Amino acid sequence: MDFLFDYGLFLAKIATVVIAIVGILVIAKGLKGQHGAKGELEVTDLTEQYNDTVHQLESHLFDKPLLKARDKAEKKADKEKNKARQNEIKKAAKSGELSQTREPRLFVLDFHGSLDAREVTSLREEVTAILAVAVEGDEVLLRLETGGGMVHGYGLASSQLDRLKSAGIKLTIAVDKIAASGGYMMACVADRIISAPFAVVGSIGVIAQLPNFNKLLKKNDIEFEQITAGEFKRTLTMFGENTDKAREKFQSEIEETHELFKAFIAVHRPELDLEKVATGEHWFGKQAFELGLVDEIGTSDDFISHACKEREVLQVRYVQRKKLAEKLAGATGDAADNLLLKWISRGQRPIV
Repeated sequence: MDFLFDYGLFLAKIATVVIAIVGILVIAKGLKGQHGAKGELEVTDLTEQYNDTVHQLESHLFDKPLLKARDKAEKKADKEKNKARQNEIKKAAKSGELSQTREPRLFVLDFHGSLDAREVTSLREEVTAILAVAVEGDEVLLRLETGGGMVHGYGLASSQLDRLKSAGIKLTIAVDKIAASGGYMMACVADRIISAPFAVVGSIGVIAQLPNFNKLLKKNDIEFEQITAGEFKRTLTMFGENTDKAREKFQSEIEETHELFKAFIAVHRPELDLEKVATGEHWFGKQAFELGLVDEIGTSDDFISHACKEREVLQVRYVQRKKLAEKLAGATGDAADNLLLKWISRGQRPIV
């Protein structure tokens, strides 16, 4: 009797937690939906930041007469450059080709991916904005950091990057820490992949897992019923008795997803030996370079610093301004989302 009482108390606690989570999720999502403000683009001039940093350090290294002469020469050069630009703009305005007068830029984007790749919402806005103003010679650098997640989320994120490629914009992806599984699905779209020496790259595989409590329920005379329409509406289950046929079906779905994953990579990086690298293993940057998973060893900092010496570099971020109440509601909703996603990831949804 003590066991049944303890077990009943345990189930009551679990039910209370689940109901509380669902309630918080509904309230938080409602608040987010009621007051959600439209987002906006934030543009930061990284070239200006770089030059300010250099000038600040130089002010401690060189004497004032030298710095004064340097500043004077720079102002004169800027004045001549601006005059030439004004003349170029006037000529372009007369010929009706004003949109082609600006010099090519490097746009920098960031993607720090979560399990469900919810950051794709901002990515699609950033990509759309760049495509709207792009001219010949523009390039994009994406600083990518993610260990992967839901197939459909990272599939959409990869498609957003493919929009840049389809428009003829050169895309470079820098991996400073990790681009594994779904992260590598995104990375392989790039014209060039740069990886830090110890960044984690690869993990070209698919996984899905879930616990099964059927034996525990039977042991305590607890029945579980599940009603479906369609033979494979639900294959494996957490509480029912799983059959060999259901396992075979689920395994075939996982393998099919893996084949789609490999086919996607083969399109974008046809030189890869997929039999060797699509085993689900991951490698560090230098190993990944030897296998052809990345094209260069380096960091995003090196790439941006070099670019700042040659052209204007702009960081583009899509952000949404929220009030304090909305931030609290959003944080609560996201926490509930993450908990639910963890349960989903242990069940029927494949993870890349």
